[in-house]
Amino acid sequence: MVVGEPDLSAAKLVVDDAGRLEIPLLGSVMVGGLSPDQASRLLERKLGERYLRDPHVALNVTVAAEKLVSVEGQVNHAGSYPVEGNTTLLGALAMAQSPTRIAKLNETMLFRTVSGQRMVARFDIKRIRAGIDPDPQILAGDVVVVGFAPAKAVYRDVLLAAPILNIFTRF
Repeated sequence: MVVGEPDLSAAKLVVDDAGRLEIPLLGSVMVGGLSPDQASRLLERKLGERYLRDPHVALNVTVAAEKLVSVEGQVNHAGSYPVEGNTTLLGALAMAQSPTRIAKLNETMLFRTVSGQRMVARFDIKRIRAGIDPDPQILAGDVVVVGFAPAKAVYRDVLLAAPILNIFTRF
């Protein structure tokens, strides 16, 4: 990485989900959204400000990290799914094979890290499906959590138990 400085070089560095690299002497450096050449210039400038005279940094991208969204809560198949550039909230839910029958669709939460801070937004899937609200873009590292509706669960449990009980119940 740093030409002529083996102690400051690494064969392999990983950019984390927040777009940061861990660099000896510098610590965590934000390189997300930069080209390899721009990131090299940034690291040269930072190393030159405090530690080295006229450093030369070479970065090569060998493997692009897989970009994922995590979908959990009341969905049929919770898990992590690949994010394409045009993935939306409804698309992420479709990858998780849709919300369950006991999902609370108006309590779908989207967690995202923005400028190093964890943020959350609440969405109503019914309103998005109806075209009333926009379908938000999903970014790599997002976490979608679909809420649980206890009233729907009780109703479902009663319906499932009714044939077993063989009795009439007031409902």
